[in-house]
Amino acid sequence: MFFDLKGEDNMSPIVGMLYAAVRENSGRLQFITNVMSQDEVDYRGPSNQFNSTAQLIKHITYVDLNWVYRLKEQPLPHSLVEQYGPMIDENNRIPMIKGKSLDSLLTDYEYILTMLKETCSQLTDAELDKVVTFGHENEKRATIRWGLWHIADYSRYHQANINQLRKWYKEFNLNP
Repeated sequence: MFFDLKGEDNMSPIVGMLYAAVRENSGRLQFITNVMSQDEVDYRGPSNQFNSTAQLIKHITYVDLNWVYRLKEQPLPHSLVEQYGPMIDENNRIPMIKGKSLDSLLTDYEYILTMLKETCSQLTDAELDKVVTFGHENEKRATIRWGLWHIADYSRYHQANINQLRKWYKEFNLNP
């Protein structure tokens, strides 16, 4: 197997490399969630106290959607907030979700990644130095370059949570 972080042909070199990292992690997310049952997608850990795979995928999707609009330097339309949000609930937690199929969650995620790909194809390497604000409480500032890296890194971070859930699910469902 051969790996590379080569971007798309219609992207500038550095933007393309950063997008390739996102694309690679997207493929990894699909690989690690392959053939999960609905019960496993909704599983919240041995004490039912962790975020489920469904919650994590929906959260990653919404975080990425927010970044797409930051990169476009446009406000996130209210209709998309309603469809994919919120980021956190009234208790400052990732919102509960149960019963939404893995296929549906991944279809939503892929739709946002398609939006990201289209946005990246319009960015130049020079635009990576632009500064945008982010954060739901204390506004933080970051370059677009950092934002693209963060999209890839954040997905990978939550994939580790999903891997742990899968480990627990197999352990506790094989040896109840």
